[in-house]
Amino acid sequence: MHSTLTEHARCLYGDEYRTPTECGREHREHYFVEELTFADADSILAMLHELSPHAVDGCLPVWIRNLAYRLVLLQRPDEPALMREAAENLWLHGPDWDHIAADLTRRADAAEAC
Repeated sequence: MHSTLTEHARCLYGDEYRTPTECGREHREHYFVEELTFADADSILAMLHELSPHAVDGCLPVWIRNLAYRLVLLQRPDEPALMREAAENLWLHGPDWDHIAADLTRRADAAEAC
């Protein structure tokens, strides 16, 4: 068993910043997605920030990044900085999600204005 979500993601998807480590286990994406689904926001953010420290890089699939940010925002819906971070990720991988990124940016602006 992996000790952290980040370790599990690194084992499954790799990491362009560190040499891959073999854990000797068979990896199935659905097990990782289950772990991600029930992870707390801090664990998800740690994984995103460690495996993709710059929004344009990293080996995480785009759909995993999008899901991860969605789960974080469900847990922390009123944090403008997180809304902006998620929007930045969506802008980079659009244009399919540009309208969602724009909405997140508007919500972040509104939250900061209060």
